[in-house]
Amino acid sequence: MLSKIKIAETATKYVSGFAVAALAGLAIFSDARADEAFAKTRLKAMSDYMAAQQAITFDYDSTLEVVSSDNQKVGLASSGKITLNRPDKIHGTRTGGFADIEFSFDGKTLTFLGKNANAYAQVDAPGTIDQLVDVLRDKYHRPVPGADLLLSNIYGELEPEVKSTKDLGAGVIGGVECDHLAFRTTDVDWQIWIASGDRPRPCRYVITSPKLAAAPQYTIDIRSWKTGSEAAADSFSLQLPKEARKLSAEEVPEFDELPSIFALKQ
Repeated sequence: MLSKIKIAETATKYVSGFAVAALAGLAIFSDARADEAFAKTRLKAMSDYMAAQQAITFDYDSTLEVVSSDNQKVGLASSGKITLNRPDKIHGTRTGGFADIEFSFDGKTLTFLGKNANAYAQVDAPGTIDQLVDVLRDKYHRPVPGADLLLSNIYGELEPEVKSTKDLGAGVIGGVECDHLAFRTTDVDWQIWIASGDRPRPCRYVITSPKLAAAPQYTIDIRSWKTGSEAAADSFSLQLPKEARKLSAEEVPEFDELPSIFALKQ
């Protein structure tokens, strides 16, 4: 049995340790509340940098979280590639455990091919990439996850909805030192890691749905970033298999379609 002195010494050490931990927590919280102006400046710098790039190529890894009826969170992982020429051409792929898709937009028509299903759909949407994103979201109810990062005015689209802004300091994504920023809107929370320096490209983008049970997230990590003459050449056309089945425009699947085994409970 411990003596009273030993108990006192132990209690003192415990309280001291707790105090240090509490102070560390305060330090972290203080840092997290820091410079809102800096966060907005970095977001604007990224927006301007992205808008100035006429040709972009990058690879990405994404994770779409779903939450089951018994509150189990599951992440569905995919990878792909995007090639973009402003203002009106984009070609992309996404390969995951349940889907293998490819899409291309040439300024007039979006062609979407589901290789696993051997089916394709085409949507007439003449205009820019920005206008295509709007058409898919508003007319066909097919929002493209992470499409915010492809728009010509990222800051103008995202910042007006922001209710809270935080600079969370530095982070490293794929070996790249980044500025870690967090934002909150009425409906979602989102974080972005922006490469430090004079090429402020997005390295990670995380969207959280705090109003849903278990707050599921969509995460996209961006790598193999190339711009200008280094970006991959692309015809922005898509070769369709002769036997592929044609779907109606209204049947264009979700760009991050939920596999049938995760069908929503009615």
